Order: sequence, then C-alpha cells, then structure tokens
Amino acid sequence: MTSEVNPRTRRQGPATLRGRAVPQTTTDQRLLDSRGTVDWLHADPWRVLRIQAEFVEGFGLLAELPKAVSVFGSARTKPGSEEYELAVDIGARLHDAGYAVITGGGPGIMEAANKGCDENGGVSVGLGIELPFEQKLNDHIDIGLEFRYFFVRKTMFVKYSQAFVVLPGGFGTLDELFEAITLVQTKKITRFPIVLVGTEFWGGLLDWVRKAMLPSGKISPEDMDLIHLTDDPDEVVRIVVDAHIRAEQRLQEEAAVEATAAEAGDGT
Repeated sequence: MTSEVNPRTRRQGPATLRGRAVPQTTTDQRLLDSRGTVDWLHADPWRVLRIQAEFVEGFGLLAELPKAVSVFGSARTKPGSEEYELAVDIGARLHDAGYAVITGGGPGIMEAANKGCDENGGVSVGLGIELPFEQKLNDHIDIGLEFRYFFVRKTMFVKYSQAFVVLPGGFGTLDELFEAITLVQTKKITRFPIVLVGTEFWGGLLDWVRKAMLPSGKISPEDMDLIHLTDDPDEVVRIVVDAHIRAEQRLQEEAAVEATAAEAGDGT
C-alpha cells in the first residue's frame, strides 16, 4: 500500500506538525541559510546538540543491525510498474542471501525494496528525512527513523551498509550514488560494491563518464571498476555476495600476516 500524502502535515524528527504549526522552512534550510541577522550565533550551539542527538539515536537503533544493503531509487516509481516489481524482487533476493535491506523509507523504489524484504521475512529498514512536503515511512518497515539533517541520514546509509544497489531515480538518487562513489574512490570508506540496475537508464551516464571524464584525466581508469551495471537481479546479489567473500578473505589474510609478524616479534 502506498503512503498517503497530506500537504498540511510535516514530520520533524520525532514530532508531527499539522496546519499552522508547519514551518515554512526545513531544519536543513535553517541550518545552511547564512543570510539575515546574527541570531544564528546564539542558535547554532543548540543545533549542534540536536545534530548530536540524531547521530546517537541512529547509532543506538542500528548498532545491532545484521549485514545490510542499501537500495536507492525514485520515490515516484508507481506500484505495479516493471521497475517497482524489479525492486521487490531484489529486496527479496537480498534477504535470501542473508542481508537486511535499508532504504530511504519512502514510496516508489524504496517501498518496493522494503516490501520484497519484509514479505520474505527479512529485516526491513527505512531512514526517512524531513521534507517541505509530507512523505511518511512506508508500511513495509520493521525499523524506521526520520531525520532532520540529510548529512546525518547519509552517514547512517554508509555506516550500516555493505553495498549500494541503485535503481533508476532522480536528483536524490544521483546524489546518493555519487557520494558513495566518491567515498570509495577516496578511500574514506572501505571499498564495497556499487551496483546500478537498469542498463537503458544508466548506460548513457556511464558512456558520458567514459567519453568525457576518463579521456580528460578527471578520473582514473580503475575508477570505472567501482561501478557495476546490470539488469539481472541474480547478478545484483552475486556481485554483492562475491565482493563480501573477497573482503572477508582479505581480512583473514591480513590477520594471518599480523599474527605471523607478532610471533616473529615475540621470538626476537
């Protein structure tokens, strides 16, 4: 069931506001807007505490989450469409492979991936965000959080995911995709698979990256290896699983090297 939208209702963190109580701006807008008086000098210390509280709440709720994959895509995708059903299938298959599914918690692709995981008996997570229009968490979520700040929410996606699966979407999906690529490319986070689903949708973007960014030296040839492209839900899961098997093997090899070095040090 798709979540209903009420333009006169706003979720703001744990609070629900309706009618005249709905503010004209979001928390992010008020944080980032540097115009106007210097009143922000007195307000920002309190904002820091609120930001800290969001991090603490997110870390506390998700700390015991099993290994998980974040699925991104358009909130505008209609139930019953080919893309929606593909996301349902991927959500179910990820659960079968032993993963929880994390989404942005809204409708469309997010709802579909949560639905596939939830109806197959998996752990389904939704990380929502305060928006100028109401978009409540969908009905297929076991664990749900609604954030005021985009950057706190993004941290939760990265910290508690072992892979990103990205279906067709809009500007928000592109933002999440390229932030993940940048974090992996710059080694700010451990390398993990980023899988684009939909060759027709994403093919043009990757062609532009190859033809414009790569020849001009804006990225390195090996950066293209950070991204996988497929239409096959089986391949999506295989890419994720294979990447984690290799990662576990590397960790075991590194541990063995460290143990050998420690034994050698004790012998001297």
